[in-house]
Amino acid sequence: MHQISPRLTSSADTLLSPDLVSETRTLLWIALIGHLVTGAGGRTYGQQGMPTLVVPVNTPVWQLTTAEVLAFHRNAQGQAQFRYYAHLLRSTGNYAAPLLAQILETITPLFTGTEQRSLEIISKELAWRHTLGSLR
Repeated sequence: MHQISPRLTSSADTLLSPDLVSETRTLLWIALIGHLVTGAGGRTYGQQGMPTLVVPVNTPVWQLTTAEVLAFHRNAQGQAQFRYYAHLLRSTGNYAAPLLAQILETITPLFTGTEQRSLEIISKELAWRHTLGSLR
């Protein structure tokens, strides 16, 4: 898979090179954790779990917007969901704790009230588990 992302050039010669360059990067490993679904009424939500489709090699990918990240973390009923947590813990080895910590740091501020507090508790539990694991 390749990620195509625009970037500004660092070249001082703006006459011969454009300001925006399309750059291709190669992903070495990817974990599929779900996909977005547009339901009845046009509301988008996340279908979390192992996707049933196979993503072909060289498929372009892009980063989700903040609204898409929030939609992915809501189910069809609009409730917060984080069903891929256990899957990433099992499948990402030593990268699990830092990866999940980064995800939690990104999504926690998107929620409010009890949903936000629940994500904060998960984050603390993950940090505790990671600390105990490094002591072994």
